[in-house]
Amino acid sequence: MLKFMFMFMSMFFFLSKWWLMYLFMLMSFMFMFFSSINLFYFSNLLNYLGMDILSFSMVLLTLWVCMLMLMASFMLVNEKKFSFLFMVNLIILLISLILTFFSLDIFYFYLFFESSILPVLFMIVGWGYQPERIQAGIYLIFYTLFVSLPLLLGIFFIYYSLNTFSFIMFKEMGSLILYFLMILAFLVKMPMFLVHLWLPKAHVEGPVSSSMILAGVMLKLGGYGLMRIMKLMLITSIKLNFIWVILSLVGGSLISLLCLHLIDMKMLVAYSSVVHMALVIGGIMSLNYYGFMGSLILMIGHGLCSSGLFVLINLMYERLGSRSLLINKGMLNLMPNLSMWWFLLLSSNMAAPPSLNLFGEISLLMSIISWSSISMVALMIISFFSAAYSLYLFSFSQHGKIFKGMFNLKMISLREYLLLAAHWFPLNILIFKIDYFFIWG
Repeated sequence: MLKFMFMFMSMFFFLSKWWLMYLFMLMSFMFMFFSSINLFYFSNLLNYLGMDILSFSMVLLTLWVCMLMLMASFMLVNEKKFSFLFMVNLIILLISLILTFFSLDIFYFYLFFESSILPVLFMIVGWGYQPERIQAGIYLIFYTLFVSLPLLLGIFFIYYSLNTFSFIMFKEMGSLILYFLMILAFLVKMPMFLVHLWLPKAHVEGPVSSSMILAGVMLKLGGYGLMRIMKLMLITSIKLNFIWVILSLVGGSLISLLCLHLIDMKMLVAYSSVVHMALVIGGIMSLNYYGFMGSLILMIGHGLCSSGLFVLINLMYERLGSRSLLINKGMLNLMPNLSMWWFLLLSSNMAAPPSLNLFGEISLLMSIISWSSISMVALMIISFFSAAYSLYLFSFSQHGKIFKGMFNLKMISLREYLLLAAHWFPLNILIFKIDYFFIWG
């Protein structure tokens, strides 16, 4: 593990060089072939750091998305928008996220979990391009910090009861108070319906890089935390989890309907993230093997897919100066090759084969329907309208008359094609190694 930590620290020497992203890519591949560990259980890296399949997958996703963020943020360097500070911020975010996923100790997990919010806040407030970004930052901080103090109290209560912070030593505690203390912070982070309002705000006001890391990795912290702490409260969970499943499925149905009349493309993709995370919450709360595995697969699939969609929307925003569907029309005439990427990523977003989203959603459907067959109604609505709003976004942006006020339109560069391909290929190639995700359980 030390070699990786030294590698992270050495990044600070390369900050003025924009080819830092190649170092990220190299590290991603090093992690991929890092097979000297036994992933069936926690293997220690240091005395408080370790990994299993779940954390290993999340770290790979984090490294990959951070590398893509650098590729997407070239405008910052061209326009000299504090690119040095941006790099420092990104590396601090990367280190805190990786340490979060590697923590064997729930207190360290909490520490890094909360510290990863700050770099995202700086990205939104510092590099966002609208005056409402301050309000978006306040939403983000207050929603997440309001429920993080109860989580800290819950962690101390665990230490008081079990005399350990270690995930490995956890056993059933069966406390009602602990259940609510521990679970709320992760549900807000997911975000669950009713506590989701910070997410669209943060996405719309922030730059493309903050949207990518928020959709790609930050939402997954909630699912990761839920999966880790469930074994503390299994008996209470069996009695009370129906609340969150019902709330998520009803909320997912309502928000997928809401997506059909949104005009702002970024807002639409942000709300579609809430719908996907509703399924993940349902899968984790159903407490069965397929639910956990499906959640892991969908979290990775969604991380790559929605990050790619935010990149596409940003490409249009850089050229047309608007994210509105009323202005982004007729793109099939102007950029037919970009329309292919729109189609590929939106088809993955609505869980078309061969994407990871398809397999994740099938596993989640099986787990939630096995939990209760009545939930099939909500799942049908979510599945149908997921396809509906993806097709709505595609048809509205690619067809129709071109906006007459548009001029000085530059073409898509090779870097941008590479960026889109780097989102789409892992998302669809990983279906061949789907058994890898089912090892953890």
